[in-house]
Amino acid sequence: MLKHDYIVELYDLYSNLLTEKQRLYFEAYYFEDLSLAEVASSFNLSRNAIFDQIKHVEEKLNDYEEKLHFRAKSEKITKLLANTEYLDAIVDILKE
Repeated sequence: MLKHDYIVELYDLYSNLLTEKQRLYFEAYYFEDLSLAEVASSFNLSRNAIFDQIKHVEEKLNDYEEKLHFRAKSEKITKLLANTEYLDAIVDILKE
């Protein structure tokens, strides 16, 4: 999986744990496909400040996943849902 796709998946799971500004910068860069310079111009910040913020958000998202494992659990559940005889295993994963 590409880093971009992985980070976007983590964002979908953990965006509510970020500040509003962090969400705005992240969405402008990842979803609106703006360059760092364009995002910086939009928010009247330096390119380096936006770069630092995006990297910080990526680190936070990875940290949340390391601690909470929502993406990993979701992936396990999705695989198990393909076979209904694994419902007990799904319940066990949710209890973790």
